Amino acid sequence: MTIDAQINLSLEQAIASKIDDTCPPKLKSALHHAVFPGGAHVRPKLCLAVAAACDPDADLNDAMVAATSLELLHCASLVHDDLPCFDDADQRRGKPSVHVAYGENLAVLTGDALIILAFQTLARKALTYFRELTLVMSDATAPPNGIAAGQAWESESEIDLKAYHHSKTAALFVAAARAGAVSVGASDAEWRGLGEHLGSAYQIADDLRDAVLSPDELGKPAIQDVRNCRPNAVDSYGLGGAYTRLRDAIEAAASSVPTCAGTDSLRQLIYAQAIRLTPEHLVHEVA
Repeated sequence: MTIDAQINLSLEQAIASKIDDTCPPKLKSALHHAVFPGGAHVRPKLCLAVAAACDPDADLNDAMVAATSLELLHCASLVHDDLPCFDDADQRRGKPSVHVAYGENLAVLTGDALIILAFQTLARKALTYFRELTLVMSDATAPPNGIAAGQAWESESEIDLKAYHHSKTAALFVAAARAGAVSVGASDAEWRGLGEHLGSAYQIADDLRDAVLSPDELGKPAIQDVRNCRPNAVDSYGLGGAYTRLRDAIEAAASSVPTCAGTDSLRQLIYAQAIRLTPEHLVHEVA
């Protein structure tokens, strides 16, 4: 079974464990709509890769639980981000966003339910490191620097770009790296840098893709930052400058991987993700 298939199975089990036939039917359907079919599972894969790099022989049960929780949190953030009060995006992953398909009221509840489900999953299935993983996930979710704060920055008259991008994007990458280490009993302190740099790279790549790709290529509306008057890397540094910063962030991420059993394989994963994230024609335009 592929890693994506394992993650999807774990997500299905997490939802099925709490969402049965007694759940309001539209909410039940909206939850599935928000999670499946999923994206690239970048954050859960990072969590699992760090766990395996720290200890190739470890039981990865808690790592998979943490990976599942991370993806549920990520999906929740997407549902809330698409709402009319924020980005007002009508498409996500090539299909109608949750508020378009089910209405704004159910979209708010779906995002909230996914956040709670992420922590229920930890409580039900983490065998050894429940407390430690809960602290990691709550840091990534709550103020002052979690995804709730990232969304809140969009309501400020002046946006601190570094704080905004850290909370909105990097927080879950930091949580993924930390949780991977914690889930196999390793120290998470030295893995924070990897999450920070990967989060920065992913946000810059997202800004670049938003600027140069079409909605069909993105699977969601394009030029969202311009339309919503949001700060972004392309606006701040130009196309070439943003691409340079993307390359620098990727190199910093690869260099930040601590020395461990899986250092080389983890660095290869980082470079592979970089190729996937970078618009191919952009490489030629700014090279």
